[in-house]
Amino acid sequence: MKSEILHLLRHADGYVSGQQLCETFGVSRTAVWKVINQLKEEGYVIDSVQNKGYRITEYPDIITASEIESLLLDDSGNMQGICRHIQYFDKTDSTNNQAKLAAEKNAPDGTLFVAECQTGGRGRRGKTWESPAGSGIWMSLLLRPDISPESASMLTLVLAVAMVDAINEEVQDAKCYVKWPNDIVLNNRKISGTLTEMSAEMDSIHYVVIGIGINVNTTDFDESIKDMATSIYLGTGKKVKRSNIIAAFSHSFKKYYEAFLKTQDLTYIVDRYNELLINKGRTVKAIYANKELVGEALGINKDGELIIKTEDGCETAIRAGEVSVRGLYGYV
Repeated sequence: MKSEILHLLRHADGYVSGQQLCETFGVSRTAVWKVINQLKEEGYVIDSVQNKGYRITEYPDIITASEIESLLLDDSGNMQGICRHIQYFDKTDSTNNQAKLAAEKNAPDGTLFVAECQTGGRGRRGKTWESPAGSGIWMSLLLRPDISPESASMLTLVLAVAMVDAINEEVQDAKCYVKWPNDIVLNNRKISGTLTEMSAEMDSIHYVVIGIGINVNTTDFDESIKDMATSIYLGTGKKVKRSNIIAAFSHSFKKYYEAFLKTQDLTYIVDRYNELLINKGRTVKAIYANKELVGEALGINKDGELIIKTEDGCETAIRAGEVSVRGLYGYV
């Protein structure tokens, strides 16, 4: 009920009376009063006026389940977007770990696991992902797609485009791009990465978990990454409500994901992805299987492979996985 009351207050033109809340949700005034107090304790500034009701005047930068749900509910109480169920943790080791545990217990498709703080966040190839409280979005999305396991790697490219669209929509002056396959960059520095894990048989998928880390309002980075990392705040000078980005992503990803399920390739998104691809037209170095390939990044194909053209005119398609792609003289 807290999410529904928060949704109603959030979208009201003015004050909402306690009587209206009681009648709408079929509860007592005491129950409404308890929810209002809970919201105040979480940081919402609520103006309470006798004979007028309640009005929210200030929202905290929190990513609790009720905050996110209040942004995704429609007026009929139905969740919109890809994230239909939210599980929130003040602190956890890893949202990917929580998602996998829940997946084994039959948690439904579209469940989002989000944490204020992670103690064991990680990225690709076992790298540590710093996940302090109050500064970023640390979340994992559980999906149960009816696709072949071979197609699953393309999901991270779909997600990258959806997240760039969400950030650029929510943050004025943000001009984010994608670094193949799924890093998101702002001002040539990384603000977001993903880690995809899957449980599958030879020809079917039990579940896919996509972990997403976004440096939103982060100001300090470890010495080892400070030259290649940034945050939305550092890149734009704007503090951002993290829940708004999550909600925008939920809507954006659903659109792209549903199209992907129909085609099981990236035909419908190739042009958009290549438009956002910061590597495109640049000289890059791909390192894989103890080999190096240097050439111009031409863009991706419908299978999500990066096409690199070498000096001799040959074009090579490389698939995301245990491949590192860097600019010849730096991160991009």
